[in-house]
Amino acid sequence: MAEQRGGGGLIIFATFLVGMVLSQMPLPEMLVWARPEWIVLILIYWVMALPHRVGLGSAFMLGVLLDVVRGSVLGLSALSLTLIAFFVLVLYKRLRMFPLWQQSLMVLVLVGINQLLFHWMQSITGTTGDSLLFLLPSLVSALVWPWLYLLLRAVRHTFYIQ
Repeated sequence: MAEQRGGGGLIIFATFLVGMVLSQMPLPEMLVWARPEWIVLILIYWVMALPHRVGLGSAFMLGVLLDVVRGSVLGLSALSLTLIAFFVLVLYKRLRMFPLWQQSLMVLVLVGINQLLFHWMQSITGTTGDSLLFLLPSLVSALVWPWLYLLLRAVRHTFYIQ
């Protein structure tokens, strides 16, 4: 029988670091609006898979770090990621039971809420446009979710993260 370890904090941090790099990677101008919300997707996975290890505090700290990396108003991402983590914490038992296509629909809604909240807060600070293209990443994120879910689940099982 394989030894079960409770570690893996470094692996979880590494997945968030990879998500941070992917979220800041330069893209051609026509693909900028179609970038998946990597940090939100990875946060949803880890909160859903390990709610006792990744939660509201992790989401807040990750959001502050994301605000610093993006150069946006401090606290915008922190508030939206904390809210998304709260929703996932409330729903994680149900989300685990859904097939991947239904999880993708929930990811569409959750990332859409994140995008709407972030856009609303940016409009208060006066740093946003008038286009509805800001909702496109929620659709792209929902399409990416099944593959990211399977990849992160394989990473979790490979390194025995519990």
